[in-house]
Amino acid sequence: MSVQEWTFLLVGLSFALYIAIAVISRARSTRDFYVASKEVHPVANGMATAADWMSAASFIGMAGIISFLGADGAVYLMGWTGGYVLLALLLAPYLRKFGRFTVPDFIGDRYEARTARVVAVLCAIFISFTYVSGQMRGVGIVFSRFLEVDITWGVVIGMALVFFYAVLGGMKGITYTQVAQYCVLIFAFLVPAIFLSLMFADTALPQLGIGSIGEDGQSLLQRLDGISQDLGFGAYTEYNWSTINVVAITAALMLGTAGLPHVIIRFYTVRRVKDARSSAGFALLFIAILYTTAPAVAVFARTNLLQTIPGTSYVEAPEWFTTWEDVGLIAWNDRNQDGVIDYGPGKAFAKKPDFRRDEATGEVLRGDHGQKLLKNDPVDGENELYIDRDIMVLANPEIAGLPNWVTALVAAGGLAAALSTAAGLLLVISSAISHDLLKRTLRPQISEKGELLAARIAAGGAVIVAGIFGIWPPDYVAAIVAFAFGLAAASFFPAIVMGIFSLRMNGPGAIAGMIAGITFTAAYIIWFKFISPETNTADNWWFGISPEGIGTIGMLVNFVVAISVSMVTRPPSAEVQKMIRDIRVPGDS
Repeated sequence: MSVQEWTFLLVGLSFALYIAIAVISRARSTRDFYVASKEVHPVANGMATAADWMSAASFIGMAGIISFLGADGAVYLMGWTGGYVLLALLLAPYLRKFGRFTVPDFIGDRYEARTARVVAVLCAIFISFTYVSGQMRGVGIVFSRFLEVDITWGVVIGMALVFFYAVLGGMKGITYTQVAQYCVLIFAFLVPAIFLSLMFADTALPQLGIGSIGEDGQSLLQRLDGISQDLGFGAYTEYNWSTINVVAITAALMLGTAGLPHVIIRFYTVRRVKDARSSAGFALLFIAILYTTAPAVAVFARTNLLQTIPGTSYVEAPEWFTTWEDVGLIAWNDRNQDGVIDYGPGKAFAKKPDFRRDEATGEVLRGDHGQKLLKNDPVDGENELYIDRDIMVLANPEIAGLPNWVTALVAAGGLAAALSTAAGLLLVISSAISHDLLKRTLRPQISEKGELLAARIAAGGAVIVAGIFGIWPPDYVAAIVAFAFGLAAASFFPAIVMGIFSLRMNGPGAIAGMIAGITFTAAYIIWFKFISPETNTADNWWFGISPEGIGTIGMLVNFVVAISVSMVTRPPSAEVQKMIRDIRVPGDS
């Protein structure tokens, strides 16, 4: 069977499973829709949390970005792993004991202010849409390559599926769907990793494979350093970013994790605080399986790529190369007209490739060697090749020549990762609108049936907006998700931490801090990514910090503003201070 036939089979079977689970476990009440009636077993909740947490950025983007950045890409691994530990140990039990459905619910009640709840709702929606655009981008990439459809249609197909089980099932349907999606994604990630580890290092453990010593007395990492340097790249294992940028990005990813609403809400779906702690531990175990494997996948992918493509004649390029070129995620510009693919340091183009088309037929024009011709003017340098970082995990089995069913399995896993997180984010958006904004703020008298209908309508609208962001994404999957984490760090993290551990922090301080933090961070990202992308270089960054790490500074701005405002305004009421003391007392409720 061909890759496409295997993909249709495996993706079709997995989709049928997800839809069947959504139908069986569909929500019949707002309690089902928001928190699955708090009846989820800790092990199942741990698997669902892991699937919710490990988005397309973890499955597709992280290994892809590490494969290109080398040691610098480890900031994503450290930040996301450390952030989950921080969330599980520092915040989750307290939030669960507080007993509210959502983060805006916690902030509204803790700070005794309708305005605080509204600001938190707006922050949650903004963060979730930023995050979900990365997931839809991942869905579009998978469908465009393996089902051979345009990325736009790939996003639309993903929208339809998420709409069905997120709107119908709510948190109850999403939870059990995510359990199945975790099983699919982790199996799909490990199978090719084990194949490649056996090929490169003769061991089934990828974590050991990257350090294995070959017949030449060198480890795989040392050989990759040599290959990279021979082609003009720096050593793969050396850092190139400044220390302050590494620290800022890692901190933004860690602290942003602790403020992400779609992960926090998971700790409300179990019966007791004890179960919340247990599910956090299980989730960490399930997450570690993928996160300890990702660096090996990145190294295998990079080694395969550098051994296969540079110096190859285009007419002799492997089939996977031209297939990815056909969907616009690989491009080659033959600058010296020798028909050979030259790949070295530097960007091939100032912007992502845009292919030239015949004005009459709309068909892409081809060059002398059969390559797709480009509109873009190439930038100075010797690199002729553009490779989208997000394809590395998906293309890895094809590059290595693994069986077609393994390639199709990776496609199914990538879809499971993207759709599981997208569903959780869409639920956050819908609950923020229907529960926090409508029920708790604008229309307190609304019936449960009316609130459930509003939640489903909000989820449907969110799917459409998310699809638009997926069709026109601002950056690579991992970078988009990093922006969402930075926004969460700059807005929610200080409000949640001070809401739990400070008796003096009040509503005016929290509101001012959230607005200041998210405004500063969003403005910095928008400036360098949309308004003036040509200035997005280390020479122009404030304090030498890239847009991916600016959330750390935004978080400090939040803390400073919040503390300053709270010190000159009235402290919280005695009732709220008692509530804070109560949730910090160990218990099981």
